Amino acid sequence: MTAGSPRCTTPLTRLTAVAALAVAGALVLTGCGDQTKKDDSGSSSGATSSTSKSAAPLFSKLPQKFQDAGVIKVGTDASYAPMEQTSDGKIIGIDPDLGAALSKQLGVKLEFTNGQFDGLITSLYTGREDVVMSAMSDTKDRQQGLDDKGKKTGKGVDFVDYYMSGSSLLVQKGNPKNVTSLADVCGQTVAVQRGTIYEDAFKKQKTACGSKGLTIQAFDTDAEAQTRVKAGGAVADLNDTPVAAYIAQKSGGGKDFEVAGSPADAGPFGIALDKSNSQLRDVLQQAVNAIIQDGSYAQVLHKWNADSGAIKTASINGGS
Repeated sequence: MTAGSPRCTTPLTRLTAVAALAVAGALVLTGCGDQTKKDDSGSSSGATSSTSKSAAPLFSKLPQKFQDAGVIKVGTDASYAPMEQTSDGKIIGIDPDLGAALSKQLGVKLEFTNGQFDGLITSLYTGREDVVMSAMSDTKDRQQGLDDKGKKTGKGVDFVDYYMSGSSLLVQKGNPKNVTSLADVCGQTVAVQRGTIYEDAFKKQKTACGSKGLTIQAFDTDAEAQTRVKAGGAVADLNDTPVAAYIAQKSGGGKDFEVAGSPADAGPFGIALDKSNSQLRDVLQQAVNAIIQDGSYAQVLHKWNADSGAIKTASINGGS
């Protein structure tokens, strides 16, 4: 979602940023202002509740405030299917389903709240959310609180990495402009979600294009970027590979888009936390490893046809 800025030199994925409400049915993608808001239900469909004396394997290792509250507040941008999307007022997708599996290890509810991607990190700084789980690429810039120009914009966050994703170009069905790589967009117009690593990737490509130039149209949601590509106003959108594949499969019954070229620049998605929250970070790493070992992690990925991004071990701050 990418988006934000990892999902190029900053890896082409919601790697500074998988498919949005693909235009007609459409979902979206998205990185930082405190704009989080509750969806109608306030949480994902699969999360489980807990008691203050849970027998879950990792409950006793949680910071006391989470044991007492029975809840970990999770910020997400639920417009980036199949990672997260809304359906009948519920947040569903890979991340909410993984959250439900994690809750069984932790003994507390992972409560997902819908917000704009570019406000999610700020929601950690303000304490509105405890973690972010939104197909967010783990990057050094995010770890250090830097924007795409290297300017300090925050104190940075820690990541517990849980999925690997590359980036792919999404083009009109039939690929009328013969776009197969970033180099092919020079001299043309591209569309992208604002605040994602993909916007950063296009900015870097614009420099590489030199005198040919590149016009970048940035939108609040990836669905808007998709609409621009579908209408022929832009030659390509850039997404995490599983998202691009999902959009191409679902939008217009598979008649609107296709994925161009080969996936590039694989990098990790991470659960983001404020750097002061190291105890929770370490317990979450143990929980991710536990669901990998018990098979529930693989079951979730297989359900959403996202097996290709599976990892074997969760790491902390493994992004580059």
